[in-house]
Amino acid sequence: MAEKNRHGQYIDPGNQGFQLIVNSNYVDKTMLIDLLNARIGTTDRLICVSRPRRFGKSFAAQMLCAYYDCSCDSHALFDDKKIAGCDSYAVHLNQYNVIYLDITSFISTAQREGLSLRDVPGNIIKAIKDELSLIINDLPTGKTLEECLKMCVDQAGGKPFIFIIDEWDALIREAKDDPIAQKAYLDLLRSWFKNGNFTPQVVAAAYMTGILPIKKDGSQSVISDFDEYTMVKPREFAGYVGFTESEVKDICENKDVDFDQMKIWYDGYSFKNVGSVYNPNSVMKAARNGDFDSYWTETSAAEGLMEYISQDYNGLTKTIAELIAGIEVPVDPKGFANDLTTFRGKDDVLTLLIHLGYLAYDSEKKTAYIPNEEIRQEFQRSIREVHHDATLKRLQESDALFEATINGDEAAVAAQIERIHREETSPLHYNKEDSLRSVIKLAYYTYRDHYVQWEELPSGEGYVDVAYLPKYDSEYPILLIELKWNKDVQTAIDQIKAKHYPESFKGYGREIILVGITYDKESKKHICKIEKMPME
Repeated sequence: MAEKNRHGQYIDPGNQGFQLIVNSNYVDKTMLIDLLNARIGTTDRLICVSRPRRFGKSFAAQMLCAYYDCSCDSHALFDDKKIAGCDSYAVHLNQYNVIYLDITSFISTAQREGLSLRDVPGNIIKAIKDELSLIINDLPTGKTLEECLKMCVDQAGGKPFIFIIDEWDALIREAKDDPIAQKAYLDLLRSWFKNGNFTPQVVAAAYMTGILPIKKDGSQSVISDFDEYTMVKPREFAGYVGFTESEVKDICENKDVDFDQMKIWYDGYSFKNVGSVYNPNSVMKAARNGDFDSYWTETSAAEGLMEYISQDYNGLTKTIAELIAGIEVPVDPKGFANDLTTFRGKDDVLTLLIHLGYLAYDSEKKTAYIPNEEIRQEFQRSIREVHHDATLKRLQESDALFEATINGDEAAVAAQIERIHREETSPLHYNKEDSLRSVIKLAYYTYRDHYVQWEELPSGEGYVDVAYLPKYDSEYPILLIELKWNKDVQTAIDQIKAKHYPESFKGYGREIILVGITYDKESKKHICKIEKMPME
């Protein structure tokens, strides 16, 4: 069989895609290749990586195409990259046939042409076979795709394929209510990756990316042989979830961008042995534009935050309020079914938000939290649109509490803090200092509209329990809050003054409001004292 054409759209697509990426301020992530090289030809050669959208999955897929594709010479793209220093570099560079599929493109084509999602698997088969006929003369008709691919391997002297499938789960998500379409697609994957007469001879390795992990109900057992790396357990792939802190520092230095602001806006995901990980899409846009903003809304980064946080599960409203208030919440991700429809309770909703990138996960403490300012703004934006009575009531109460505090309405502030303290704190933790701070944060949880919140903020000769510092474009005053129990409320105000807390903020040109709150441990009665200090 003689070659007609070397480059295709799906088979051996060449290295042009990665060339464009390298030309665009590329952050070197090529050591990912060494992880894959170590698995080629082994029983661990099937890899499935799930990440949120806009976290660099497609960039990685283009990089792998350029490196493995035997139809091109990619030395110029990789010789100056980190991977070039590895023993595996020359062994596998441009040594394989590559099949590259972006499943979202097949879905878009089907929708544009008025076809059913059930037609997508057949269209994938046809697209690959059509390209095989262009690459190899006299391709026999009537053969299955698997037979044709096996024939290609035989004709190429045993050169197997590397499968790179981007957004592999897109059809599963889009056809969530169509089991026939799902089955047809999963049967196709089974014929490639769970076929004893095909897989060992034809598949040197497979790298699939998606948003959600593999379903746990057995319906996706076709890919149960894949090693899986997720936002909950990225393991050795953690450094490739996004940009590491050192990479972001280099970007900031090269672009003369404020690193501290970059950290506030886009940091927050943290993984064992890697540390801080940043949203790569947002970092690059902020560096290019010189503007820190929420770039999340410019992408289809998730399936709709508002839809999930407004679910009516027991305790979810309170948990969302805690998250927005900056409190880490416990979560058990083990029971999540790994789809967009099967929710048994708030833990499943929270786990989905972790996989979608809206929450970060601390694997040691088993807690979830809003990772950074960008995502906080998305929560703030969505929460005000949620048509959920309990949530709207919390928003209104928090807004009213800020107004009462600024207006010096001591009775209203005391009453609201007392109610939150009573309703949201278990008796065992009622008098603990951490619980008291959590009560304050829950009560004032809409603060991000106008403030930056600080706990135990070093000021004067001590630490302010909770401080709300107005954003630069806000007209609001500074709030300094001190908490006590079984003491006269004036002692809280006196401590603020005695330790000179306000002096650290006099240069802000803002009015400073001192808030002292105390309560009786027996009666649980709360008392508030508010004093205002003029601008200086």
